[in-house]
Amino acid sequence: MIKKIIKILLLVAVVGLFGWTIYFLYAKSRKPPETFKTESPAITNIIKKTVATGSVLPRKEVFMKSQVSGIIEKVYVLAGDKIKQGEVIARIKIIPNMVELNNAENRLNQARINLENAQLDYDRNLKLATDKVIPQADFQQYQLRLNTASQELDAAQDNLSLIKEGVTKKAGQITNTLIRSTISGMILDVPVKEGNSVIESNTFNEGTTIASVADMGEMIFEGKVDESEVGKLHQGIDLILTVGAIEKEKFNAKLEYISPKGVTENGAIQFQIRAAIGQVNNNFLRAGYSANADIILSRKDSVLAISESLLQFSGDSTFVEIEDKPGFFRKQFIKTGLSDGIHIEVVEGVAMADRIKAPNLIDEKVAVNN
Repeated sequence: MIKKIIKILLLVAVVGLFGWTIYFLYAKSRKPPETFKTESPAITNIIKKTVATGSVLPRKEVFMKSQVSGIIEKVYVLAGDKIKQGEVIARIKIIPNMVELNNAENRLNQARINLENAQLDYDRNLKLATDKVIPQADFQQYQLRLNTASQELDAAQDNLSLIKEGVTKKAGQITNTLIRSTISGMILDVPVKEGNSVIESNTFNEGTTIASVADMGEMIFEGKVDESEVGKLHQGIDLILTVGAIEKEKFNAKLEYISPKGVTENGAIQFQIRAAIGQVNNNFLRAGYSANADIILSRKDSVLAISESLLQFSGDSTFVEIEDKPGFFRKQFIKTGLSDGIHIEVVEGVAMADRIKAPNLIDEKVAVNN
């Protein structure tokens, strides 16, 4: 009897184990219920833009050139100094050309000799004219010769002084050996040092730059855009500048110039643009800062929008899947508007309270890996 009971118990245990194994394998083979992430529409600003790279520059930058050749004797300013129009930047010591100097000295000596001879003739004939030995008309020519010789001496002295010192007696303090600023602004660069040689600016060469001065109160952005984007631009559209050296600030600018001619760079046609930078508040924009400009092609504020990744397509139609109840979705065709590449405006078809099915990126990744 006992053996019979044991056999029955063993049989029940085997059947139970077999049943549990079947259930376990069945449960394991079942696909888990698929779940989807959902997102809701939101009110946001949609800005369609393109990007231009360039730099921040002063609108007015003037290069102060030397009008005489010589050596920098004294520099009175440093880069970063503020300067007013007419203030002295540097002084130049003239190193005269030896041929010109020799000719000027010979001219001066000849003028002195001529003046001495004219003075002797004048003195000799003055008494004769006083005593009316010679007519007054004959005496006038000696007086004229004396005046002419005196003026020639003055001119020869001025010429020699100009060659040696860059200034004449009549000019007084006016001299081209002093380099003065022609505008008020800030000294951006002083590329010369005391003792450097400089050459004068004339028809045949630009001359040596003594300093560059700019009005830092009026800055512009200069950059380049690709030919594929330039057709979308027009004067007066807004730009938002991001300056690399001032990461936390953005600056408003307005496009004022688009080059009519493109240039080839790295195999692509680029067009130069220029924009006037607006108020910079307490920030100091240094000349030459690199910057990126977001050029606003079109904009809509406070519109209903969703992520572009939620969109699905059927032919020429666009739809999303809206959750009616957990795990159950219905297809909803929608009408879209402006897109910034990440978010897209929804003109009709969804409401703020809707829950929209998002792509199951985890399942897609697993499927790819398998």
